[in-house]
Amino acid sequence: MSDSVQQDNRITGDVFEGYGADEHTLSSYATLAGFFNLILAVFLLITKRTGRSLPERVETKDIALLGVATHKLSLLVAKDAVTMPLRAPFTELQEKQSPKNVEEKPRGKGLRKSVGELITCQFCLGTWLAAFFTYGLVLAPRVTRLIATIFTVVTVSDHLHQTYKALTKRA
Repeated sequence: MSDSVQQDNRITGDVFEGYGADEHTLSSYATLAGFFNLILAVFLLITKRTGRSLPERVETKDIALLGVATHKLSLLVAKDAVTMPLRAPFTELQEKQSPKNVEEKPRGKGLRKSVGELITCQFCLGTWLAAFFTYGLVLAPRVTRLIATIFTVVTVSDHLHQTYKALTKRA
């Protein structure tokens, strides 16, 4: 091992020593956090280079639209059977709960496992998707609102299906 690699390993060990978690897991979480912030930096750079300005504030109607769309898309990506191929490289199928939902657990080690944890957690994924929707609102507002509207309409439809199902069971 080169002196540089040994030095890096020693620094990593010193930073995470005593925390009680696997340092490979912590390193991969740090990598994901760094990547998330790199995407933010690229977004800010693109915004500046294209002459766009960041909004002073985001309108309430956009917050509601993007919030509902983020909710739906995070559930779709994290739990839906149709998105299993996206998760398969990072997860292991546990059981299919219904024709629509599956239960999976992250597999592998290091970054592969951390990505698996990210994409099977609708709450974790929601942060990333909310950021992407928000970046889209600044860079391509019409397209972003259109895409968000699709997922928001599906959410309303899902709730109507559930309401109908509940009402027919009562009758």
